[in-house]
Amino acid sequence: MSKKILVETSARHVHVTKDTLKKLFGENATLEVKKYLSQPGQFASNSKVDIVGPKNTIKNVSILGPERSADQVEMSLTDCRTLGIDAPIRESGDIKDSAKCKIVGPCGEVELNEGLIVAKRHIHMTEDDAKQFKVKNGDIVKVEIQSPRERSAILNDVVVRVSNSYALAMHIDTDESNSLGLQGNAEGTIVK
Repeated sequence: MSKKILVETSARHVHVTKDTLKKLFGENATLEVKKYLSQPGQFASNSKVDIVGPKNTIKNVSILGPERSADQVEMSLTDCRTLGIDAPIRESGDIKDSAKCKIVGPCGEVELNEGLIVAKRHIHMTEDDAKQFKVKNGDIVKVEIQSPRERSAILNDVVVRVSNSYALAMHIDTDESNSLGLQGNAEGTIVK
């Protein structure tokens, strides 16, 4: 029997630099932990912002911590349609020449010339996990996910991300989660 992988829904969120955090929330702003996430050291903060596009605004988008070296906004394709933005599907961190948007906080706003992406579905795993699954960093795999609501599917184009700083989990966005009828976390299996 194949080893199962935790499948989590990664809702829309924002990563910010220390400088951007200050512009949005004030000079002494820090990210306070609301809830720790499955990836070690990562957390949802109490801080929320609005994301503004040419057509609309999405309010109360969570900022994830800790601060990063570059600003990044992760939305679903449905969110992008709502905003009026044509964002590329990319791996997290790959923001060069990605979509523009405005981030608005209680103390200020920041115009991003790039940084809004739709995150490519991916699996975080350690080097030991990669050996067990017989995959390597950057591999593209298929993952079968059983749905509790008769919406089971095999998702193609899942990128494998390997680092010993990760914990084993697959991340899909809210559009993908909704299409599978998921309520909470699920399990997936890599299929050949």
